[in-house]
Amino acid sequence: MANPFDYEPIEEIKEELLTNGHASAAAKIQEYLDQQDNIPLNIGITGESGSGKSTFVNAFRGIDNRDERAAPTGPVETTSEATPYPHPNYPNVTLWDLPGIGTPNFSASNYLEHVEFEKFDFFIIISADRFRENDVKLAQEIQRMQKKFYFVRSKIDHNLRDEEDSQRDFNAERTLKQIRDNCIQGLEKQGFKSPQVFLVSSRHLHLYDFHLLEETLERELPAHKKNTLLLAMPNISHGIISKKKEALQAEIKYHALKSVLIAAAPVPELSFATDIAMLVATINEYKVTFEIDSESLQSLARSARVPVDDLRAVMTSQLAANEVNTDAVKTLCADDTALTVARGASTYIPLFGIPAAMIASFISTYKALYTSLDMLAEDAQRVFAKALGLDTSV
Repeated sequence: MANPFDYEPIEEIKEELLTNGHASAAAKIQEYLDQQDNIPLNIGITGESGSGKSTFVNAFRGIDNRDERAAPTGPVETTSEATPYPHPNYPNVTLWDLPGIGTPNFSASNYLEHVEFEKFDFFIIISADRFRENDVKLAQEIQRMQKKFYFVRSKIDHNLRDEEDSQRDFNAERTLKQIRDNCIQGLEKQGFKSPQVFLVSSRHLHLYDFHLLEETLERELPAHKKNTLLLAMPNISHGIISKKKEALQAEIKYHALKSVLIAAAPVPELSFATDIAMLVATINEYKVTFEIDSESLQSLARSARVPVDDLRAVMTSQLAANEVNTDAVKTLCADDTALTVARGASTYIPLFGIPAAMIASFISTYKALYTSLDMLAEDAQRVFAKALGLDTSV
């Protein structure tokens, strides 16, 4: 049976419209959008004690270690049970901080049973130096149970700093290659064929191999889980922001189509008021996804050690700089005055009024969301560049 999230439901919407009418078809669209927003993704983060699991969990969720919502970190094992940490903006995405492998309470042989491995979409096995016997045993067991796993070598920034302090002819690229080769060779000796190891610094996700890990996960996840992962990903590159924009663009037609179906109702002003409310909610979701809402900016400012006012200063759109409310959206739509008037007045015109309102509703809703998304994506690119001290021109 085909997965219900693997296709676009245009035919189902059309059938619902012909069978049960406009309101039912609009509800069908909303059901589809809600499903897309609630696809569960469970990620197991495991490794030996002290490997940096909790810090990785926090970084992936865009949360500083000092945040009250953060997974507790420390030089010794701080996790005694599998602990869920939902993404702050996408609670359907949960990272599980799992107990360290090889501790007296959790041997590799009974580890997966203890953490209920069936619920995880994939595992990330983290090591702060080389991957040890317990890491390998766990990976082999995960592989036997036909789950995906990925080796992450953490604390790379620490390693590079230590090497730079001790080497007269330090070369970062050469050192990274040596670390990667050493990890791969160790895994090959344990029986893994062509293992892939991702070098990561949880404090600087935009550096090293985190983008390669993201691309690998996106490529290997089932189709209906890819956007779920992508939208929850931290902004670690210009490319991630562009991918988020593309994913959100694909949903605009559904919002516009829903607007059309509501416009078919012969109730003056109902369509316009409903569209404005939908635009406010959707544009606010865009800001959260691009991490340019107030809370995300505060968090980025703390982690990047950049004044939050400096981040705000590079945003050029009023939607990003100010609260998105009814008045802000009406201002955005001001250029479409003719469409707005047509949409409100056409419901009074017999025969031709409702079709005219439907056309106006689709065009103005589509244009408003497309324009908003474009502006906010550009602002997200500028904020990302500013946080890294790069050129902020887009």
